[in-house]
Formats: sequence, structure tokens, C-alpha cells
Amino acid sequence: MLQVLLIGCGGFIGTVARYGMATLAYRLLGAAFPYGTMAVNILGCLLIGFVSIAAEERMMIAPTTRLYLTIGVLGGFTTFSSFGYETLTLLRVGNPTTALLYVLASVLTGLTAVWLGGALARAI
Repeated sequence: MLQVLLIGCGGFIGTVARYGMATLAYRLLGAAFPYGTMAVNILGCLLIGFVSIAAEERMMIAPTTRLYLTIGVLGGFTTFSSFGYETLTLLRVGNPTTALLYVLASVLTGLTAVWLGGALARAI
């Protein structure tokens, strides 16, 4: 029961952080491209890569803390469902090139960020 409460509290924190970061990105960069969602997804990938390796290989993070961070905070923070919706919206309004660029940039930089997060954890 404690784990469920920790994950729920982490989800709240992640969701609020996602909203704040996405709102800031849209204010700074505009809304013509889904910068906020992309930034959140890339940062979330970086952090989950770091936390996973830090917990699994370096034993720097306790199992309960790992659940709180990965499922709770980062689960609430990342926005893959928003990514899908925004991609389909770009297609629906007639911007297939922008949609393709968004998908490629998000997936490639997200995978790179997960790898980089793990590499950072291994370097510690």
C-alpha cells in the first residue's frame, strides 16, 4: 500500500512538472511545433535512463525510490499520449512533413537521451 501511495504522489509531482515545463517551452518557442511535449519526453527519457542504471547497476537508488521516480514522477512527467495526439493533429491539419520531423526528432533524441542518462549513471 505504501508503494501505491508513493507512486501516486510521484505522479502528481511529475504531472505538475510536465505542465510547468511544457507551458514555459510554448511561451518561449511558440506553439507552431509541439516543443513542450518534445522537451518533456526527451528529458523524461534522459532521467529514466539515469535512474534505471543508477538503481540496477550502481545500486545508488533503493527499489522503493526507483518505483517512486520511474513509475510515479517520470510516469506522470512524460507525455507520450500527447505526442501521439499532436502528431495526428499535425497530419490532420495538413502538415505531414512537420509530423514526420516531430516523430523522428522525438524518437531519435529520446533514445539518445536514454542512452546518455545510462552513460552518466555509469560514469558516477
